[in-house]
Amino acid sequence: MQTLETLSQNIRELLERYAALQQENAQLRADAEKQREELIRTHSELLELQQKNRRIATANAMVSAEGAEDATKRINALIAQVDRAIAALKR
Repeated sequence: MQTLETLSQNIRELLERYAALQQENAQLRADAEKQREELIRTHSELLELQQKNRRIATANAMVSAEGAEDATKRINALIAQVDRAIAALKR
């Protein structure tokens, strides 16, 4: 009789452990799904920021190129003024 009771108790414990493991498994699956969604969101955010960074870099390159052109024009204008001043002094 005792072996029947022991077997019955072991089965109850096994079923309790199984239920606990099922519950833990469900929680782990839910956590994994949340992590997956967070990863997708973060990846999307990363792509968006990379695009924004490329646009800013392109805009900066354009501004720098335009700035260099303006600086070159100003330098050339100053050189022309200096040349005129030198020519005026020579007269």
